[in-house]
Amino acid sequence: MEFSTRPIQDVAAELGLGHGDFEPYGRGKAKVDLSVIDRPARGKGRLVLVSAINPTPAGEGKTTTSIGLAMGLRRMGKNAVLALREPSLGPVFGVKGGGTGGGKASLHPADDINLHFTGDIHAITTAHNLLSAITDNAAYFRDTNGGVGEIDARQISWGRALDMNDRFLRNCVLGLGGKSHGIPRADRFDITAASEIMAILALAKSHADLEARLGRVLVASTFEGNPVRAADVGAHTAMTALLRDALSPNLVQTLEGGPALVHAGPFANIAHGCNSILATRLAMALGDYAITEAGFGFDLGGEKFLDIKCRAAGIWPRAIVLVATLRALKMHGGAPTKTCGEPDADALARGTEHLEKHLENAAAFGLRPIVAINVFPNDTEGELAFVESAVTRLGARFARSLVFAEGGAGGLDLAKVVAEVVDATDLAPPAPRYVYELGDPAEEKIRKIARTIYGARDVAFTAAAEKDLARARKLGCGDLPVCVAKTQLSLTDDPARPGRPRDFQITVREVRVSAGAGFLVPLTGEMMTMPGLPRVPAARGVKLLPDGRIKGLMQGD
Repeated sequence: MEFSTRPIQDVAAELGLGHGDFEPYGRGKAKVDLSVIDRPARGKGRLVLVSAINPTPAGEGKTTTSIGLAMGLRRMGKNAVLALREPSLGPVFGVKGGGTGGGKASLHPADDINLHFTGDIHAITTAHNLLSAITDNAAYFRDTNGGVGEIDARQISWGRALDMNDRFLRNCVLGLGGKSHGIPRADRFDITAASEIMAILALAKSHADLEARLGRVLVASTFEGNPVRAADVGAHTAMTALLRDALSPNLVQTLEGGPALVHAGPFANIAHGCNSILATRLAMALGDYAITEAGFGFDLGGEKFLDIKCRAAGIWPRAIVLVATLRALKMHGGAPTKTCGEPDADALARGTEHLEKHLENAAAFGLRPIVAINVFPNDTEGELAFVESAVTRLGARFARSLVFAEGGAGGLDLAKVVAEVVDATDLAPPAPRYVYELGDPAEEKIRKIARTIYGARDVAFTAAAEKDLARARKLGCGDLPVCVAKTQLSLTDDPARPGRPRDFQITVREVRVSAGAGFLVPLTGEMMTMPGLPRVPAARGVKLLPDGRIKGLMQGD
């Protein structure tokens, strides 16, 4: 078996795909035809979810670990297929840098994936803004929107989207310049990864389902207070046409030539944070082990993967891998960024309580996690042994991961543990167990998540949030799942409270209805749907080299 990159046609052939099953997009990447998903499964389809503790500036390495795990399984002769999200340009040029793994556990072609890739995110941005333009146009010409009524321009709730971090677009005014240029009003931009259209693409099961979901998107209200949807303004069919190719999963490979499906990229702190249902189902159909990842910590991406995506797709993981580093655990124990790489037994002991909470959260879903300790060169044997002992005492399995430095060879220990845990479930796969039921009132769904997953004492709802929930019930959306928008840096809604806080309250200030995606979005704390750039953006270090390579897309490059 090859352990290096190869023509994309060879990667497709490993999955049993013929020439008519995929469409090459330049060199090294391809679109897989949706018809492949409906064929009899070629693999055993055991799903493995990779999540992590809450992120810190020290980094955890979920994507790197996911890639390295798949590499390790493939080195063992296992049929493993990756299913990951595609990076947003905002973080690529902001703080985080590229989203294709790191070191020897990376995707190929990384430059393409981190930049324009196959154009999916551009198509989503365009579809989002087409709906914005058509909605404003309907208000301008006082259209009755199929009998629903005229749009009140003051009650247009659908903003615009851009795949870039730009704080100056969070609040803006448009329509200036006189009557012929539009109706002056306030508006906002969301980053494309936070767009409901991104969430819809990630959850859609077919082109017909995509069109139906797009048609349900709420865009405005009439002067009489009636809801106006994308179908009412006649935008959903053209949006579907724009997204025709974007709905097909993208096939790339790891640096060791293993297959990887990279598709859709909703953020986990302001959306559901998982790759597409179609890509995950495809990975399960083609592989014996389907390795996927949920964004940020288990309290965000992990919970939403299980409560929203798995419920919608009718799937459930066989195992959960929780990624942690000594550095990040020390930061959760109070160590500053500058010294978190140095030995600090007290901070590590305190930070282990944070890991314990995430292990409890996995157990709440009826799943026994495996802790992947992402090892750094200066980690001490004593501190590694301390965490391993704590994990064992808490009833979980563990393995060290050296995939950044060693690729698949450094992921063999983790791969062996994962294979052992997963294979043992064949006779009795774990049954789905959700934190809340769809019939629970929305307030109760939010409270169950806050108390069970975050460890909160209770939830407070502002008057505006209570009004939003009453409107959601009036729209018939009261039974939808909830997708909590919360800081990724803490179990609380305060980013300055790492570790395992206790006896705290979560405040919901606003609730948005994502009727097309099929969930309610309670916004907590100071969450924003358009990030800003740091003082020194990563973009300043990105440049095109004379040989055509791009330097600076990844941290440390």
